[in-house]
Amino acid sequence: MRRKIIPYHPSLKAIAKKLRNDATPGEIMLWQELRNNKLGYDFHRQKPLLNYIVDFYCSELNLVIELDGRYHSTETQATVDTLRDQELATYELTVLRFSENEVRNDMFNVLRTIANHIKEHTPYPSQEGNICGYR
Repeated sequence: MRRKIIPYHPSLKAIAKKLRNDATPGEIMLWQELRNNKLGYDFHRQKPLLNYIVDFYCSELNLVIELDGRYHSTETQATVDTLRDQELATYELTVLRFSENEVRNDMFNVLRTIANHIKEHTPYPSQEGNICGYR
């Protein structure tokens, strides 16, 4: 299967690099669990897509994972996030959202949610990673 190319604004590359260097504690913790195909799939962090930079992205799964900090709890930001998710969905991307607090305090259930999504949306999950540990 050919990888779908999702366009992005070139100016986002430098911003994405800065965001990778200034990661939140939750982003660092989740990256440790997603990197090196630990769930059987290749994830990228702070990935430019369209006019956005998503926290984590797996092209094989058409999956975006977002960590929401405190500022995401405002009604205005919730509206912006919804519109962003809808625009990403036009490229057949699914967005899973977790709070920074969830990742920092309940990693087991965050990973279980991601593993369940993978299991439900892939007919033949990769044998490389160990998603069964989070069922």
